[in-house]
Amino acid sequence: MTRVAIIGAGPSGMAQLRAFQSAQQKAIKIPEIVCFEKQSDWGGQWNYTWRTGMDENGEPVHSSMYRYLWSNGPKECLEFADYSFDEHFGKPIGSYPPRAVLWDYIKGRVEKADVRKYVRFNSAVRHVTFDQDSQLFCVSVHDHSTNTVYSEEFDYVVVASGHFSTPKVPEYPGFGIFGGRILHAHDFRDALEFKDKTVLIVGSSYSAEDIGSQCFKYGAKQIISCYRQTPMDYKWPENWSERPQLISVDQTHAYFGDGSSAQIDAIIMCTGYIHSFPFIEESLRLKTNNILYPLGLYKGVAWEKNPKLFYLGMQDQWYSFNMFDAQAWYTRDIILGKIVLPAYEDMLADTQKWHDEEKTLEDAAAMFKFQGDYIMHLIEATDYPTFNIEGVRQTFLEWKKHKKQDIMTFRDHIYRSLITGTMAEPHHTPWLNALDDSLEAYLHIHQPELQKKVS
Repeated sequence: MTRVAIIGAGPSGMAQLRAFQSAQQKAIKIPEIVCFEKQSDWGGQWNYTWRTGMDENGEPVHSSMYRYLWSNGPKECLEFADYSFDEHFGKPIGSYPPRAVLWDYIKGRVEKADVRKYVRFNSAVRHVTFDQDSQLFCVSVHDHSTNTVYSEEFDYVVVASGHFSTPKVPEYPGFGIFGGRILHAHDFRDALEFKDKTVLIVGSSYSAEDIGSQCFKYGAKQIISCYRQTPMDYKWPENWSERPQLISVDQTHAYFGDGSSAQIDAIIMCTGYIHSFPFIEESLRLKTNNILYPLGLYKGVAWEKNPKLFYLGMQDQWYSFNMFDAQAWYTRDIILGKIVLPAYEDMLADTQKWHDEEKTLEDAAAMFKFQGDYIMHLIEATDYPTFNIEGVRQTFLEWKKHKKQDIMTFRDHIYRSLITGTMAEPHHTPWLNALDDSLEAYLHIHQPELQKKVS
Protein backbone atom coordinates (compact mmCIF):
# COMPACT_ATOMS: atom_id res chain seq x y z
CA MET A 1 0.00 0.00 0.00
CA THR A 2 1.19 3.55 -0.76
CA ARG A 3 2.48 5.29 2.38
CA VAL A 4 2.69 9.02 3.03
CA ALA A 5 4.70 10.65 5.83
CA ILE A 6 3.66 14.11 7.02
CA ILE A 7 6.26 15.92 9.11
CA GLY A 8 4.56 18.26 11.54
CA ALA A 9 0.99 18.56 12.87
CA GLY A 10 0.76 22.33 12.84
CA PRO A 11 -1.68 24.23 10.59
CA SER A 12 -0.08 22.91 7.36
CA GLY A 13 0.13 19.31 8.54
CA MET A 14 -3.41 19.50 9.88
CA ALA A 15 -4.54 20.82 6.48
CA GLN A 16 -2.90 17.83 4.79
CA LEU A 17 -4.64 15.41 7.13
CA ARG A 18 -7.98 17.10 6.48
CA ALA A 19 -7.37 17.02 2.70
CA PHE A 20 -6.96 13.24 2.69
CA GLN A 21 -9.92 12.76 5.02
CA SER A 22 -12.03 14.91 2.68
CA ALA A 23 -11.21 12.57 -0.20
CA GLN A 24 -11.97 9.54 1.93
CA GLN A 25 -15.39 11.05 2.73
CA LYS A 26 -16.10 10.90 -0.99
CA ALA A 27 -15.29 7.18 -1.14
CA ILE A 28 -11.84 7.77 -2.64
CA LYS A 29 -9.22 5.33 -1.47
CA ILE A 30 -6.43 7.15 0.33
CA PRO A 31 -2.88 6.02 1.18
CA GLU A 32 -1.68 4.96 4.60
CA ILE A 33 -0.86 8.21 6.40
CA VAL A 34 1.55 8.73 9.26
CA CYS A 35 2.02 12.22 10.70
CA PHE A 36 5.04 12.79 12.95
CA GLU A 37 4.73 15.59 15.51
CA LYS A 38 7.54 16.31 17.98
CA GLN A 39 5.25 18.14 20.41
CA SER A 40 2.77 16.39 22.70
CA ASP A 41 -0.21 18.05 21.01
CA TRP A 42 -1.06 19.44 17.60
CA GLY A 43 -1.36 23.05 16.49
CA GLY A 44 2.29 23.87 15.76
CA GLN A 45 2.93 27.56 16.49
CA TRP A 46 -0.51 27.90 18.04
CA ASN A 47 0.32 25.32 20.71
CA TYR A 48 1.70 27.74 23.32
CA THR A 49 4.37 26.71 25.79
CA TRP A 50 6.02 28.66 28.58
CA ARG A 51 9.28 26.92 27.71
CA THR A 52 12.11 28.51 25.75
CA GLY A 53 15.30 26.92 24.44
CA MET A 54 14.63 23.21 24.86
CA ASP A 55 11.38 21.39 25.49
CA GLU A 56 10.78 18.62 28.00
CA ASN A 57 12.37 16.10 25.61
CA GLY A 58 15.48 18.13 24.86
CA GLU A 59 14.16 19.20 21.45
CA PRO A 60 14.39 22.83 20.32
CA VAL A 61 11.16 24.57 21.32
CA HIS A 62 9.00 24.95 18.23
CA SER A 63 6.44 27.60 19.15
CA SER A 64 7.22 31.30 19.04
CA MET A 65 3.84 32.18 20.55
CA TYR A 66 3.61 34.35 23.65
CA ARG A 67 1.01 35.12 26.27
CA TYR A 68 -1.48 37.82 25.29
CA LEU A 69 -0.95 37.30 21.55
CA TRP A 70 -4.02 38.25 19.53
CA SER A 71 -4.39 37.76 15.80
CA ASN A 72 -2.62 40.60 14.00
CA GLY A 73 -4.83 40.20 10.92
CA PRO A 74 -8.59 39.76 10.48
CA LYS A 75 -9.80 36.23 11.11
CA GLU A 76 -11.98 36.68 8.01
CA CYS A 77 -8.82 36.51 5.90
CA LEU A 78 -7.81 33.08 7.21
CA GLU A 79 -11.20 31.37 7.62
CA PHE A 80 -11.44 27.81 6.35
CA ALA A 81 -13.75 27.52 3.35
CA ASP A 82 -15.07 24.18 4.66
CA TYR A 83 -15.32 25.04 8.37
CA SER A 84 -16.49 28.52 9.33
CA PHE A 85 -16.08 30.38 12.59
CA ASP A 86 -19.88 30.38 12.80
CA GLU A 87 -19.95 26.58 12.68
CA HIS A 88 -17.28 26.25 15.33
CA PHE A 89 -18.40 28.85 17.87
CA GLY A 90 -22.12 28.91 17.12
CA LYS A 91 -22.21 32.69 17.29
CA PRO A 92 -20.43 35.72 15.81
CA ILE A 93 -17.17 36.71 17.51
CA GLY A 94 -14.70 39.56 17.01
CA SER A 95 -12.39 39.83 14.02
CA TYR A 96 -9.11 39.64 15.98
CA PRO A 97 -9.33 36.73 18.43
CA PRO A 98 -6.47 35.81 20.78
CA ARG A 99 -4.25 32.78 20.30
CA ALA A 100 -6.29 30.41 22.49
CA VAL A 101 -9.45 31.11 20.48
CA LEU A 102 -7.73 30.54 17.12
CA TRP A 103 -6.10 27.36 18.42
CA ASP A 104 -9.53 26.12 19.49
CA TYR A 105 -10.84 26.88 15.99
CA ILE A 106 -8.14 25.09 14.01
CA LYS A 107 -8.32 22.09 16.35
CA GLY A 108 -12.09 21.96 15.95
CA ARG A 109 -11.94 21.17 12.26
CA VAL A 110 -9.51 18.27 12.55
CA GLU A 111 -11.27 16.92 15.62
CA LYS A 112 -14.49 16.88 13.64
CA ALA A 113 -12.63 15.09 10.83
CA ASP A 114 -11.31 12.49 13.29
CA VAL A 115 -7.74 12.54 11.98
CA ARG A 116 -5.83 12.58 15.27
CA LYS A 117 -5.47 8.81 14.90
CA TYR A 118 -2.93 9.41 12.13
CA VAL A 119 -0.58 11.45 14.35
CA ARG A 120 2.32 10.07 16.35
CA PHE A 121 3.06 12.64 19.03
CA ASN A 122 6.37 13.19 20.84
CA SER A 123 7.98 11.90 17.65
CA ALA A 124 10.87 13.98 16.31
CA VAL A 125 12.01 13.22 12.77
CA ARG A 126 15.79 12.79 12.82
CA HIS A 127 16.60 12.12 9.16
CA VAL A 128 14.94 11.77 5.75
CA THR A 129 16.74 10.13 2.82
CA PHE A 130 15.65 8.88 -0.59
CA ASP A 131 16.76 5.66 -2.28
CA GLN A 132 16.90 5.95 -6.06
CA ASP A 133 16.69 2.17 -6.58
CA SER A 134 13.64 1.49 -4.44
CA GLN A 135 12.14 4.97 -5.02
CA LEU A 136 11.31 5.09 -1.32
CA PHE A 137 12.06 7.56 1.44
CA CYS A 138 13.58 6.36 4.70
CA VAL A 139 12.32 8.42 7.65
CA SER A 140 14.17 8.02 10.96
CA VAL A 141 12.24 9.06 14.05
CA HIS A 142 12.97 9.48 17.75
CA ASP A 143 9.91 8.44 19.74
CA HIS A 144 10.31 10.26 23.04
CA SER A 145 7.42 8.34 24.60
CA THR A 146 9.52 5.17 24.53
CA ASN A 147 12.96 6.75 24.02
CA THR A 148 13.52 4.67 20.89
CA VAL A 149 14.79 5.54 17.44
CA TYR A 150 13.35 3.68 14.47
CA SER A 151 13.05 4.01 10.69
CA GLU A 152 10.19 3.43 8.26
CA GLU A 153 9.86 3.65 4.48
CA PHE A 154 7.40 5.88 2.63
CA ASP A 155 6.46 6.54 -0.97
CA TYR A 156 5.86 10.25 -0.35
CA VAL A 157 6.95 12.79 2.24
CA VAL A 158 5.18 16.07 3.04
CA VAL A 159 7.27 18.55 5.02
CA ALA A 160 4.90 20.69 7.08
CA SER A 161 7.25 21.75 9.87
CA GLY A 162 6.92 25.49 9.25
CA HIS A 163 9.56 28.19 9.06
CA PHE A 164 8.98 30.36 12.13
CA SER A 165 10.83 28.34 14.75
CA THR A 166 14.56 28.81 13.97
CA PRO A 167 15.45 32.40 14.85
CA LYS A 168 17.75 34.60 12.81
CA VAL A 169 19.89 36.39 15.40
CA PRO A 170 22.40 38.96 14.16
CA GLU A 171 25.08 40.23 16.54
CA TYR A 172 25.93 43.86 17.19
CA PRO A 173 29.08 45.28 18.78
CA GLY A 174 28.75 45.36 22.55
CA PHE A 175 26.24 42.55 22.94
CA GLY A 176 28.79 40.64 25.00
CA ILE A 177 28.98 43.35 27.65
CA PHE A 178 25.38 44.62 27.71
CA GLY A 179 24.09 44.49 31.27
CA GLY A 180 20.44 43.79 30.50
CA ARG A 181 18.55 40.97 28.83
CA ILE A 182 18.92 40.15 25.12
CA LEU A 183 16.41 37.77 23.58
CA HIS A 184 14.92 36.91 20.20
CA ALA A 185 11.18 37.18 19.58
CA HIS A 186 11.15 33.36 19.48
CA ASP A 187 11.88 33.38 23.23
CA PHE A 188 9.54 36.25 24.14
CA ARG A 189 6.79 34.88 26.38
CA ASP A 190 5.28 37.57 28.59
CA ALA A 191 5.19 41.37 28.21
CA LEU A 192 4.79 41.75 31.97
CA GLU A 193 8.50 40.96 32.25
CA PHE A 194 9.19 44.40 30.75
CA LYS A 195 6.78 46.45 32.87
CA ASP A 196 8.40 49.77 33.90
CA LYS A 197 11.43 49.07 31.67
CA THR A 198 12.87 50.74 28.59
CA VAL A 199 12.82 48.18 25.80
CA LEU A 200 14.74 48.29 22.53
CA ILE A 201 12.98 46.45 19.69
CA VAL A 202 15.38 45.58 16.85
CA GLY A 203 13.39 45.14 13.63
CA SER A 204 10.55 46.73 11.70
CA SER A 205 8.15 43.96 10.68
CA TYR A 206 5.18 42.21 12.28
CA SER A 207 6.97 40.79 15.32
CA ALA A 208 8.42 44.21 16.09
CA GLU A 209 5.11 46.03 15.89
CA ASP A 210 3.23 43.39 17.86
CA ILE A 211 5.76 42.71 20.61
CA GLY A 212 6.27 46.45 21.00
CA SER A 213 2.51 46.88 21.24
CA GLN A 214 2.33 44.13 23.87
CA CYS A 215 5.04 45.84 25.92
CA PHE A 216 3.16 49.15 25.70
CA LYS A 217 -0.13 47.51 26.66
CA TYR A 218 1.36 45.83 29.73
CA GLY A 219 3.21 48.82 31.10
CA ALA A 220 6.67 49.24 29.58
CA LYS A 221 8.19 52.59 30.57
CA GLN A 222 9.52 53.36 27.10
CA ILE A 223 9.77 51.54 23.76
CA ILE A 224 12.38 52.28 21.12
CA SER A 225 12.24 50.41 17.82
CA CYS A 226 14.95 50.63 15.20
CA TYR A 227 15.06 49.77 11.52
CA ARG A 228 17.66 49.04 8.87
CA GLN A 229 15.97 50.62 5.84
CA THR A 230 12.34 51.62 6.32
CA PRO A 231 10.55 52.65 9.53
CA MET A 232 7.20 51.11 10.38
CA ASP A 233 5.93 54.70 10.58
CA TYR A 234 2.74 54.22 12.56
CA LYS A 235 1.19 56.78 14.90
CA TRP A 236 2.98 55.52 17.99
CA PRO A 237 2.07 56.36 21.59
CA GLU A 238 4.10 59.11 23.24
CA ASN A 239 6.49 56.67 24.91
CA TRP A 240 7.34 54.84 21.65
CA SER A 241 9.93 56.19 19.22
CA GLU A 242 11.55 54.86 16.06
CA ARG A 243 15.23 55.28 15.26
CA PRO A 244 17.52 54.29 12.39
CA GLN A 245 19.83 51.27 12.41
CA LEU A 246 21.30 50.03 15.68
CA ILE A 247 25.08 50.54 15.53
CA SER A 248 26.28 49.22 18.89
CA VAL A 249 25.55 48.92 22.59
CA ASP A 250 27.59 49.18 25.76
CA GLN A 251 26.69 48.07 29.25
CA THR A 252 23.74 50.46 29.57
CA HIS A 253 23.14 52.31 26.28
CA ALA A 254 22.26 51.70 22.64
CA TYR A 255 23.71 53.81 19.82
CA PHE A 256 21.91 54.45 16.54
CA GLY A 257 22.68 55.42 12.96
CA ASP A 258 21.46 59.01 13.40
CA GLY A 259 24.03 59.63 16.14
CA SER A 260 21.52 59.38 18.98
CA SER A 261 21.74 57.09 21.99
CA ALA A 262 19.42 55.86 24.72
CA GLN A 263 19.69 54.07 28.04
CA ILE A 264 17.89 50.74 27.79
CA ASP A 265 17.03 47.81 30.05
CA ALA A 266 16.40 45.04 27.50
CA ILE A 267 16.82 44.22 23.80
CA ILE A 268 14.26 42.13 21.90
CA MET A 269 15.49 40.95 18.51
CA CYS A 270 12.57 40.90 16.06
CA THR A 271 14.90 39.93 13.24
CA GLY A 272 13.07 37.09 11.54
CA TYR A 273 13.51 33.37 11.07
CA ILE A 274 15.51 30.92 8.98
CA HIS A 275 14.06 28.16 6.81
CA SER A 276 15.79 25.25 8.53
CA PHE A 277 15.41 21.55 7.74
CA PRO A 278 18.44 19.84 9.33
CA PHE A 279 16.64 16.48 9.28
CA ILE A 280 16.51 16.31 5.47
CA GLU A 281 19.41 15.09 3.35
CA GLU A 282 21.16 17.72 1.26
CA SER A 283 19.67 16.76 -2.12
CA LEU A 284 16.13 17.17 -0.73
CA ARG A 285 16.58 20.30 1.38
CA LEU A 286 14.75 23.51 0.53
CA LYS A 287 16.93 26.61 0.82
CA THR A 288 15.15 29.92 0.53
CA ASN A 289 14.59 33.29 2.09
CA ASN A 290 11.15 34.32 3.28
CA ILE A 291 9.56 35.24 -0.07
CA LEU A 292 6.19 34.79 -1.75
CA TYR A 293 7.36 32.31 -4.39
CA PRO A 294 10.52 30.28 -3.60
CA LEU A 295 12.44 28.55 -6.36
CA GLY A 296 12.57 24.77 -6.38
CA LEU A 297 8.89 24.14 -5.60
CA TYR A 298 6.47 23.52 -8.47
CA LYS A 299 3.19 25.28 -7.70
CA GLY A 300 4.80 26.23 -4.41
CA VAL A 301 4.67 22.65 -3.07
CA ALA A 302 6.33 19.90 -5.16
CA TRP A 303 10.13 19.56 -4.89
CA GLU A 304 11.07 19.76 -8.55
CA LYS A 305 14.17 17.59 -8.27
CA ASN A 306 12.06 14.83 -6.71
CA PRO A 307 8.31 15.53 -6.87
CA LYS A 308 7.51 12.73 -4.44
CA LEU A 309 8.59 15.24 -1.80
CA PHE A 310 6.43 18.23 -0.88
CA TYR A 311 6.81 21.34 1.24
CA LEU A 312 3.73 23.13 2.61
CA GLY A 313 3.49 26.69 3.91
CA MET A 314 7.03 27.73 3.02
CA GLN A 315 6.07 31.10 1.54
CA ASP A 316 6.01 34.52 3.13
CA GLN A 317 2.42 34.64 4.29
CA TRP A 318 -0.23 37.26 3.73
CA TYR A 319 -2.71 34.39 3.59
CA SER A 320 -2.23 31.49 5.99
CA PHE A 321 -4.78 28.78 6.83
CA ASN A 322 -6.65 28.99 3.52
CA MET A 323 -3.37 28.96 1.57
CA PHE A 324 -2.23 25.87 3.49
CA ASP A 325 -5.54 24.24 2.55
CA ALA A 326 -5.10 25.06 -1.14
CA GLN A 327 -1.58 23.59 -1.04
CA ALA A 328 -2.66 20.50 0.89
CA TRP A 329 -5.51 19.71 -1.52
CA TYR A 330 -3.18 20.19 -4.50
CA THR A 331 -0.50 17.97 -2.92
CA ARG A 332 -3.11 15.33 -2.12
CA ASP A 333 -4.28 15.22 -5.73
CA ILE A 334 -0.74 14.81 -7.03
CA ILE A 335 -0.26 11.86 -4.68
CA LEU A 336 -3.63 10.39 -5.67
CA GLY A 337 -2.71 10.70 -9.36
CA LYS A 338 -5.50 13.16 -10.11
CA ILE A 339 -2.98 15.87 -11.06
CA VAL A 340 -0.23 14.82 -13.47
CA LEU A 341 3.00 16.77 -13.20
CA PRO A 342 4.66 18.15 -16.33
CA ALA A 343 8.25 17.48 -17.39
CA TYR A 344 11.04 18.75 -15.16
CA GLU A 345 11.97 21.61 -17.52
CA ASP A 346 8.36 22.75 -17.68
CA MET A 347 8.09 22.76 -13.88
CA LEU A 348 11.23 24.89 -13.67
CA ALA A 349 9.87 27.35 -16.22
CA ASP A 350 6.52 27.66 -14.46
CA THR A 351 8.16 28.31 -11.09
CA GLN A 352 10.54 30.85 -12.60
CA LYS A 353 7.60 32.73 -14.12
CA TRP A 354 5.86 33.12 -10.76
CA HIS A 355 9.16 33.92 -9.04
CA ASP A 356 9.98 36.65 -11.55
CA GLU A 357 6.50 38.14 -11.26
CA GLU A 358 6.98 38.50 -7.52
CA LYS A 359 9.99 40.74 -8.16
CA THR A 360 7.75 43.24 -9.97
CA LEU A 361 5.39 43.73 -7.01
CA GLU A 362 5.72 47.23 -5.61
CA ASP A 363 3.37 47.40 -2.64
CA ALA A 364 1.30 45.36 -0.21
CA ALA A 365 -1.83 45.60 -2.36
CA ALA A 366 0.01 43.95 -5.26
CA MET A 367 1.31 41.25 -2.91
CA PHE A 368 -2.21 40.53 -1.62
CA LYS A 369 -3.37 40.03 -5.20
CA PHE A 370 -0.36 37.93 -6.20
CA GLN A 371 -0.77 35.48 -3.37
CA GLY A 372 -4.54 35.44 -3.74
CA ASP A 373 -4.19 34.62 -7.45
CA TYR A 374 -1.77 31.83 -6.54
CA ILE A 375 -4.25 30.33 -4.08
CA MET A 376 -7.10 30.44 -6.58
CA HIS A 377 -4.83 28.87 -9.20
CA LEU A 378 -4.38 25.86 -6.90
CA ILE A 379 -8.03 25.69 -5.84
CA GLU A 380 -9.26 25.63 -9.42
CA ALA A 381 -7.34 22.37 -9.97
CA THR A 382 -8.96 20.58 -7.00
CA ASP A 383 -12.30 20.12 -5.27
CA TYR A 384 -11.48 22.52 -2.44
CA PRO A 385 -14.44 24.89 -1.93
CA THR A 386 -13.85 28.19 -3.68
CA PHE A 387 -14.35 31.45 -1.83
CA ASN A 388 -14.39 35.18 -2.46
CA ILE A 389 -10.67 35.85 -2.77
CA GLU A 390 -11.29 39.42 -3.98
CA GLY A 391 -13.34 40.03 -0.85
CA VAL A 392 -10.43 38.79 1.24
CA ARG A 393 -8.10 41.17 -0.60
CA GLN A 394 -10.41 44.09 0.11
CA THR A 395 -10.50 43.10 3.79
CA PHE A 396 -6.69 43.11 3.83
CA LEU A 397 -6.71 46.63 2.40
CA GLU A 398 -9.14 47.77 5.10
CA TRP A 399 -6.89 46.18 7.71
CA LYS A 400 -3.86 48.09 6.41
CA LYS A 401 -5.85 51.34 6.48
CA HIS A 402 -7.04 50.78 10.04
CA LYS A 403 -3.49 50.07 11.22
CA LYS A 404 -2.27 53.31 9.69
CA GLN A 405 -5.09 55.19 11.40
CA ASP A 406 -4.23 53.82 14.85
CA ILE A 407 -1.91 50.89 15.53
CA MET A 408 -3.39 50.53 19.02
CA THR A 409 -7.06 50.31 18.03
CA PHE A 410 -7.09 48.47 14.69
CA ARG A 411 -8.07 45.25 16.46
CA ASP A 412 -11.34 46.87 17.57
CA HIS A 413 -12.64 46.92 13.96
CA ILE A 414 -14.85 44.15 12.61
CA TYR A 415 -15.42 42.62 9.17
CA ARG A 416 -17.88 40.39 7.36
CA SER A 417 -17.12 36.68 6.80
CA LEU A 418 -16.34 35.87 3.17
CA ILE A 419 -17.58 32.32 3.81
CA THR A 420 -20.93 32.81 5.58
CA GLY A 421 -21.65 36.53 5.15
CA THR A 422 -21.92 36.94 8.93
CA MET A 423 -20.75 40.26 10.32
CA ALA A 424 -18.31 39.89 13.21
CA GLU A 425 -19.45 40.98 16.65
CA PRO A 426 -17.48 43.79 18.36
CA HIS A 427 -15.49 42.37 21.25
CA HIS A 428 -16.88 43.19 24.67
CA THR A 429 -13.64 44.98 25.65
CA PRO A 430 -11.35 47.24 23.56
CA TRP A 431 -8.07 45.47 22.79
CA LEU A 432 -5.96 47.86 24.86
CA ASN A 433 -8.06 47.12 27.94
CA ALA A 434 -8.49 43.37 27.36
CA LEU A 435 -5.75 42.01 29.61
CA ASP A 436 -7.10 38.45 29.87
CA ASP A 437 -6.57 36.58 26.58
CA SER A 438 -8.09 33.28 27.68
CA LEU A 439 -10.77 31.49 25.68
CA GLU A 440 -13.18 31.79 28.60
CA ALA A 441 -12.71 35.53 29.00
CA TYR A 442 -12.89 36.22 25.29
CA LEU A 443 -16.09 34.25 24.72
CA HIS A 444 -17.60 35.15 28.11
CA ILE A 445 -17.88 31.45 28.89
CA HIS A 446 -18.49 30.42 32.48
CA GLN A 447 -16.97 27.15 33.66
CA PRO A 448 -20.12 24.96 33.27
CA GLU A 449 -20.58 26.28 29.70
CA LEU A 450 -16.92 25.61 28.93
CA GLN A 451 -17.19 22.01 30.10
CA LYS A 452 -20.30 21.57 27.95
CA LYS A 453 -18.48 23.01 24.93
CA VAL A 454 -15.47 20.76 25.43
CA SER A 455 -17.61 17.65 25.81
